[in-house]
Amino acid sequence: MVLCPVIGKLLHKRVVLASASPRRQEILSNAGLRFEVVPSRFKEKLDKASFATPYGYAMETAKQKALEVATRMHQTVGGLILEKPVDKQDAYRMLSRAQRCVKAVAIRHCSSQAAAHQVSEFYEETTLNVSPELSEEGCLEYIPSGEPMDKAGGYGIQALGGMLVESVHGDFLNVVGFPLNHFCKQLGELYYPPRPEDLRQPVRHDSIPAVDTFEDLSDVEGGGSEPAQRETGSRDEKAEVGAAGQATAEAECHRTGATLPPFPTRLLELLDGFKLSKALLTACKLKVFDWLKDEAPQRAPDIASKVDASVCGTEKLLDVCAAMGLLEKTEQGYSNTETANLYLASDSEYSLHGFMLQNNDVIWNLFTYLEFAIREGRNQHHRLLGKKVEDLFQDAYDRSPDTQLRFMQAMHGVAKLTARQVATAFDLSRFSSACDVGGCTGALARELAREYPRLQVTVFDLPDVVELAVHFQPAGPQAAQIHFAAGDFFRDPLPSAELYVLCRILHDWSDDKVHKLLSKVAESCKPGAGLLLVETLLDEKREVQGGLIQSLNMLVQTEGRERSRGEYQCLLELHGFHQVQVVHLEGVLDAMLATRVAP
Repeated sequence: MVLCPVIGKLLHKRVVLASASPRRQEILSNAGLRFEVVPSRFKEKLDKASFATPYGYAMETAKQKALEVATRMHQTVGGLILEKPVDKQDAYRMLSRAQRCVKAVAIRHCSSQAAAHQVSEFYEETTLNVSPELSEEGCLEYIPSGEPMDKAGGYGIQALGGMLVESVHGDFLNVVGFPLNHFCKQLGELYYPPRPEDLRQPVRHDSIPAVDTFEDLSDVEGGGSEPAQRETGSRDEKAEVGAAGQATAEAECHRTGATLPPFPTRLLELLDGFKLSKALLTACKLKVFDWLKDEAPQRAPDIASKVDASVCGTEKLLDVCAAMGLLEKTEQGYSNTETANLYLASDSEYSLHGFMLQNNDVIWNLFTYLEFAIREGRNQHHRLLGKKVEDLFQDAYDRSPDTQLRFMQAMHGVAKLTARQVATAFDLSRFSSACDVGGCTGALARELAREYPRLQVTVFDLPDVVELAVHFQPAGPQAAQIHFAAGDFFRDPLPSAELYVLCRILHDWSDDKVHKLLSKVAESCKPGAGLLLVETLLDEKREVQGGLIQSLNMLVQTEGRERSRGEYQCLLELHGFHQVQVVHLEGVLDAMLATRVAP
């Protein structure tokens, strides 16, 4: 479809919807866009009387909210700006008028190469007519439903409020919550400006660019006069120099009759990606985000002294972290963003600090041998450690308690992010016992116990893992439901259970060992028992970037690989598990639930 290239352009970027509106979230999700929701802190206190038109007010408000990563919806009636009703009388007043719905959208586009930002803004207007036959009694019957009170204009056209609307002139989705069509047009203009040959043709602004304009790898931000204007902040000098060089090149192309190729901005951003990753990992290694958590802004020299680093180096690192949206930089100094406090500080509930250290100290080093992994088709622990590795988890890592604990911290952080989704992906209430095979710290076991109070969960893992798991056991009512059992799931019998859980286990192992483990699970199951499998499922066409990157990760780290839904379904059915259900979880994971049938 035409929208796929436009929306696809955002799949490799961090997209933030600064609105808590479930309507907007539904519209963008249905369009295939992945995003996070961060409501704006900007207060709507602009002087409405200072704006000549309702859309002027809406656009300025959206622009200001974009700087807080946000936008909200507004509707107008005859020049009067209607937001959400303050009470039932206000709702009735709104419903009794014909309305114009004006949505203003501001897109803040942050470059990975600078802290500066560029804001694109637009508005979309839709006219609605409320049925003139609507009686006062009808309005008053609708208002107690509660539907008008959280919606601008006093009604929800996609629900009960739709009965009140006689006609709509314009974009229907604009009234529901978000002008999707105009948004995609704007993305087309932002990421796919006209090619040189197109400039000789009449330009149409009333449709999304044709599919054949989406084949360039480049964002085309660095080439031509229009893209140069998009560069802001610390990239201004580069834009001016680039524009001068572009003019010279264009003159030469004009003389020779050649066509100037687009500037490979996207390609260069990909090249710089590993530098940004290393900057993030280094900041975590130095505990920069710990020093800035819940503190007043601090200057670079203060942080440098705390992390035992040079002032100039620390300042450059802090600036890059600010450019990535991890820190806020003001005249007073640097401070953590909400993301940094939540995920990068080592003592936060959902900390990924341990996972960052694992990536810095182990995975980063393994990826330096990627070329050898590609040529040899095997993991590279033997090159990293300088010795032969027989058993991946017994020999590949230093098994000292400190190193093992750090590895478990990494797994624990990732598991806590997804455990709730896994536990609620299916209705597991029919099971009274479960065994989380390779369950590590028990993060998933606790979520299962919390969701199903009658479920007894056994975490089965290696003896040294079980010994250290005590460091991750918080007090709570679920403690009585969770038990730990030590053993090797390839060599030792599995604990008895009605439900077996393999969460991110099978992708680590070769096909032979996967068959061996599934055979053990099948032998332990009675007919009607369940198997909950959680993995990253590759698309059948191998087009899902997250899964493909993870597959490359498996190549350098383990003897296993990522598999498609079809491959896993064949494996499950081969071992007697049928009635396979699949649910895609947030992020890159998928959950599969299968039932053991009688042989």
